[in-house]
Order: sequence, then structure tokens, then C-alpha cells
Amino acid sequence: MKIWIDLANAPHVNFFKEIILSLKEKGHAVGITIRNFNQTPELATLAGIDGVVIGKHGGRGSFRKILNLLDRSFNLFRYCLKNRFDVAVSHNSYAQAVAGRLAGARVITIMDYEGQPANHIAFRAAHVVAVPDCFGDEDLKRFGARKSKVYKYEGFKEEVYLSRFNSDPQFVNELKKACGFEPDWELNDHILVTVRPPASIAAYHNFHNHTFDKLLKLLNDRQDLTTVVLPRYPEQRLSIKRQYPGLCIPDRALSGNDLVFFSDLIISGGGTMNREAAVLGTPAYTIFGGLLPAVDQKLISLGRLKSIRTVEDLKQIRYEKKEARTVLRNENLLEEFINLIEHVPGNAMEPVIADN
Repeated sequence: MKIWIDLANAPHVNFFKEIILSLKEKGHAVGITIRNFNQTPELATLAGIDGVVIGKHGGRGSFRKILNLLDRSFNLFRYCLKNRFDVAVSHNSYAQAVAGRLAGARVITIMDYEGQPANHIAFRAAHVVAVPDCFGDEDLKRFGARKSKVYKYEGFKEEVYLSRFNSDPQFVNELKKACGFEPDWELNDHILVTVRPPASIAAYHNFHNHTFDKLLKLLNDRQDLTTVVLPRYPEQRLSIKRQYPGLCIPDRALSGNDLVFFSDLIISGGGTMNREAAVLGTPAYTIFGGLLPAVDQKLISLGRLKSIRTVEDLKQIRYEKKEARTVLRNENLLEEFINLIEHVPGNAMEPVIADN
């Protein structure tokens, strides 16, 4: 088959890396498009993934987002039509879902967050909507995904690539170079804290997170910690660098999985990095200010994630060298997704709007 995968955001690189390799090993032709956003092209290169860069983020404001969606959908449609793909797969790239459907491909969208408004687009355009088993049925119905197209999997999507993860022993040296640490800096002698800011320009993030601002100030004032911050956008990078000079911002793209593995704790205003930490056994704190996703609630119930909702909650964070913890493993999940892609049902000419 000819299979098209769209990498629309940085976390998609790790998720699809093993899927791409497995599909190629099985003899499928795989085409890859990449959105120029959040270091996704750089991370794809780091992962050895070659693709065509098409489109970028629409920025702030609903009108700009809509125009950007239309523009990228059109360019992706041309790409798909030219290459005559059989199947289009993404982690909720709504531009790809629309483009693939219009170009005659069978569309699979994978998603694990019920708070994304654009689910309305991708869930209706897709032939298959793959979600974790904790994703609510009412949310699926609300976004237009009729039961016949829903595929539920057990566990967490991060287990696709972390169940077989092996850390890179050279990563700490790369981190030292990227952050400008002193030559005698040793991981064992420092508490390494990694922080990921909220996705402040995302469609689902329509509020200001004052707790996160307070966190950065507290970390900036702590001389006993080494804090690495991974900004999402150039504006975030400039703002954090100016306001919090005591925090470290890498000057290049780094392996996120290795950073999670070697960190003593992760604090994130987003989702993927916290979930990666929870799977790998690194203490993780979510500082997301909105309604907690069902996946995060499940990880909290398993004791693998803690929620920080207020400034007062910041006192709950334990800054210490981490102890060894078990890794969550679902080694069958990769093959489960491969099987789903190879046997995706659906006819590209079916009506796009779901009948619930």
C-alpha cells in the first residue's frame, strides 16, 4: 500500500518513528509531510525521518487559524492527489484528515485529548478514529464520531515507542553542550528539572496560566536545581530568557525521550512530555490549567502523575534525585496500530458528516 503520514507537531515524530520503520519493513511505500512548527522538522531530521515540509502554525486568533487550515489542507490535498495514497494517517492532523478524504484516501486519525475543538473536523472526516479506552463515549459522539468508526486501544499511545526505549549514553554530553553547562557538570551531582510551558497559542488553551508563571519564578530563584525549559515558540523563548536568566534553554533540538529519562522530574503545562515521564517512571507534574484530560486522570489514578492547579499546590512538588521505577510496557501496541493501518475499512466517497 501507499501510506501517507503527516507530522503536524513535535510529539508526532517519536510516536510515528517506529510505525514508519515497521511499515517500510513490511514493504509499504510511506510518504511523509511535516508541518514547520515547534521544531518538528528538526526533530524529524534528528530521528532520521525524511519528509516534505508543508505549512506552518496559524498563530493566534480564530480567523488566522481557519485561513491557515484552509491553506494547508489545500496544499496537502495536492500532495495526496499527486502521490495517490491509499491511506492517510496522523495524530489528529485535521488538515490532513480533510485533504486525505477529499483526495480519495482512507483516513485514520489518532487522538487522546477530548479538549481539542478541532476534533470536530478530524473525527468527522476520518474513516477510523483511534482513541485510548478511557476516552469518553459522550465526547466521541459530541465530536461527530459514530460508533462504527471508533477504535479503542488499551493503555497510552506513548507506549508505542517507549516500550522498547533504550537511553542514549551520550545524551548527557549533548545536553551539556546544548545548554552551555560547565565542563565539570555531572548529572549525579545535580537535580535535573525539565519544564515544558503550556501551549498558549493552541485552540484549546484560551486562558492564562498564572501558576506556571509563579513556577518559573520559583525555579529561577533556586540555586540548588538545574532547570531546563523547552519553549514551544520563539516568543516564549525570548520571554523566558529575558525574565528568568537562571533557567537553561537548549540551543538546539534534543531527544525528548532521553531528556525525560535522565531528568529527576518533569513539570509540564502540556500533555505528551508528562505522559512520557509517567510511562518511563520519571516523577511528573501536570500544571495544565484547563479541564484535565481523561488520560491524565487515569495516570493520576495509577500514581504516575500529580496535578498542580494552584500556586499553593506548588509546595507539593518534591525536588530530589529520582529513584528507580518500573516502566509501563505494552509491547503489542505498535503492532496493533500497524494492523489497524493495514486493514483500515471505509470508502473515501462516504459522506463526511457523521450521522449520530
